Amino acid sequence: MKLPIYLDYNATTPIAPEVAAAIRPWLETGFGNPSSSHAYGQHAQAAVGKARAEVANLIGAQAVEIVFTGNATEANNLALLGMARALPAKRHMLVSAVEHPAVMQPALHLRELGWDISVVPVDGAGRVDAAQVAGCLRPDTALVSVMLANNEVGTLQPIAGIAALAHANGSLMHTDAAQAAGKLPVNVDDLGVDLLTLAFHKFCGPKGIGALYVRQGTPLKPILFGAGQEQGLRPGTENVALIVGAGETARLARERLPQAVPQLMAMRDRLHRRLQAGVPGLLLNGHEEFRLPNTLHVSFPGISGKALLAAAQAAVAASVGSACHSHGDAVSGVLAAMGCTAERARGAVRLSLGRDTTQENIDAAAAALIVAWKELAG
Repeated sequence: MKLPIYLDYNATTPIAPEVAAAIRPWLETGFGNPSSSHAYGQHAQAAVGKARAEVANLIGAQAVEIVFTGNATEANNLALLGMARALPAKRHMLVSAVEHPAVMQPALHLRELGWDISVVPVDGAGRVDAAQVAGCLRPDTALVSVMLANNEVGTLQPIAGIAALAHANGSLMHTDAAQAAGKLPVNVDDLGVDLLTLAFHKFCGPKGIGALYVRQGTPLKPILFGAGQEQGLRPGTENVALIVGAGETARLARERLPQAVPQLMAMRDRLHRRLQAGVPGLLLNGHEEFRLPNTLHVSFPGISGKALLAAAQAAVAASVGSACHSHGDAVSGVLAAMGCTAERARGAVRLSLGRDTTQENIDAAAAALIVAWKELAG
C-alpha cells in the first residue's frame, strides 16, 4: 500500500536511523541500572551522562541543569507544580492564552488549589504582547510560562523580552520549547529562562522521553516521590535506552540546524505559494515572519478543514491542529484566542514539514489539496 505524504511533523516525527541505532544496544546488552555500583551500572551511568551533556549542548546549558522525564507533559507539570511547591508564599502565575494543555491544565489545577492564574491574551497573529505581560505582573507572581513556539500556527513568542520583565519583577520564567527545539537554534541564556521543556520525538527522536532544563539555583521541588534519581527531581530508574536516544537526537539536531532551517523555510514557502495559486481566498494563520520554519497553518475558504483532509487522505497525512486535541469539530482554542472567525477556524489546516520532506512531496501534496478543495467547494 502506498502511504500518503506525511505533513504532520508537529505531531511527531520518524525516528532518525542514527538514533534508532544508538538506542538498540541499550535495549539488549546495556541493561544495567545506572544507580548500581558495579560495572554494568557504571556503563549505563556513563551513557546517561554523555546523553545529558549532548542535550545541554543543544540549548547552551550545563549538563547538571538537565532533568530527564518521561515526556514533555511531565516536564511541564514538574516546572509548574514543582515551582508551586517550592514557592508556597507566592500564589500568582501568568500563562499565555495559547499554551498547550500540558501547561494550561497544570495551571488550572493550581487554580483549584487556590492559586490566582492570569491568562495573557495574544494578538491576531497569536503573539503575546510583552506590555500585556507587564500589566499582569504582581509582587506575588511566582512564575510566567509562555511557550516558545505554538504547536498549531507556529508563531514564535518574544521570550527574551518577557523573561526580562519577569525577572525584574522577581518572578521565574518558564518556556515550553517542545515545538521549537531541534527546529530553531535555542539558547537558554539568550532567552533568559529559568526553566525550559524539551520533547525529543518532535525532532526525529524517540517518544517516551522528555527533559526539563532547570537553571542552577532555581527553586523547584519534585512532584513524584521515590528515590533520588535526576538530582532528586524525578525519581525512578532511568530509561537508559531512550535517554541515549535523546542525546543522539540532540547531537544530530545541533549539527544539522544550520542547513535545516533555510531548507525547511524554502519548502514551507513553496507549499504556501502553490496553495495560494490554486485556492483563491486562502488565508495564512499565525505570524508571517515570527514562526517556525516548518509550519504552514492556513484556512481554506468555504469548506471544513477536517473534510478537506478526509477527502485528500489517500495522498496527504496532515491535521487540523494539535494531535492532543484535534478530534471533533470544535473551534481550536488557539484560533479562538487569536480572534479568528468561526468560518476561518472551520477551514483551518496545519501542514508541518520535516527533514525528509522533498520538493516532489510538496508539489504532489499541494496538487492533491487543491483538487480536494475544488471538489468540496463546488
